[in-house]
Amino acid sequence: MPLASASVSVEDRGFQFGDGVYELIRTYHGAVFHLDEHIKRLYESLKQVEIALHKTPAELKQVVVSGVKRSGYAETKIYIQVTRGKAPRLHSFPKGVRPTLVMTFRKFDSLPKTLFEKGVSVISTNDIRWGLCNVKSLNLLPNILAREHAVRAGAYEAIFVRNDLVWEGAGSNLFAVFGKKIVTPPIGHYMLSGITREIVLALGRTSGLKVSEEKMTIASLYQADEIFLTGTTIEILPVIRLDKRKIGTGKPGTITSILHKDFQNTIVGQCRLG
Repeated sequence: MPLASASVSVEDRGFQFGDGVYELIRTYHGAVFHLDEHIKRLYESLKQVEIALHKTPAELKQVVVSGVKRSGYAETKIYIQVTRGKAPRLHSFPKGVRPTLVMTFRKFDSLPKTLFEKGVSVISTNDIRWGLCNVKSLNLLPNILAREHAVRAGAYEAIFVRNDLVWEGAGSNLFAVFGKKIVTPPIGHYMLSGITREIVLALGRTSGLKVSEEKMTIASLYQADEIFLTGTTIEILPVIRLDKRKIGTGKPGTITSILHKDFQNTIVGQCRLG
């Protein structure tokens, strides 16, 4: 149905409690990019919050592919949200409730090329999120506040810092380059490993670069030769300033550019398969 015609009950637990999870997927030239990986991550989040969806992963993938075709967009942003369902407001799990599944398909507009060519600025911010950031839950208020603070500071993104350790952006994963070594924070409860992050790790290793998943302090991040962000909608985005401090030469770095080109080649391969 048209997006404006869709509705969800005011008693839905997603609205009342943020009791649910979500996933964001995109297409390139009509081909859904890494659909299997996104669906797998969605079901991992569902398991963590104990929601049993009434569709199998295979059935959900069929709906995604069908929706992309019906939307008519070559470049599509696919949003999937699953909540525990509609029930009178009570903190404990309701009995006999069917989960709410919402899926939207919107025309996707890529970021301006100038952002990739010139890079972006980011700020650091205190990480006030809950203890299971590896779950892609609907509870995004800390992320929203962090992103708004970044916008007010004239920056593109906010990087979460907890006990002097950096973890990820409000809506992205974080990488740093020291010499020829690529470093990203390790998988754990304080970060959500993105699909693009996993692709970049594989590309780095294939290219013969030294890749490491290890903890980084904010002080060490200031000293990085290069910093870049990864995500479904931003791909590989170079960072040239952190907290108004110049990173490296103050221009997108060489390794970041190499990885971005390799990522574009990956897209071409995926689209052919699609």
